[in-house]
Amino acid sequence: MDDSWSLYIVECADGTLYTGIARSVAERIEAHNSGRGAKYTRGRGPVALRMQVDGLTHEDALRREREVKRLDRSRKLELVNSSGAKS
Repeated sequence: MDDSWSLYIVECADGTLYTGIARSVAERIEAHNSGRGAKYTRGRGPVALRMQVDGLTHEDALRREREVKRLDRSRKLELVNSSGAKS
């Protein structure tokens, strides 16, 4: 079994950004868009993937998620734009 984790940033329909981690980002986005995802994204969908970093351990993914969540919106957008972001 693959123990690889991903960090991701999605943009909600209201323009806000949400950062999370998952083993399968595609499945997690599907959960967000069906109302089964994070409480924050419920009622803010649909969400669109803006950035994804793969190949992290669970510990590294959690650490990076905390770091990104501490950033303000402009810094998150810089991160998205500098990462060769998915859109």
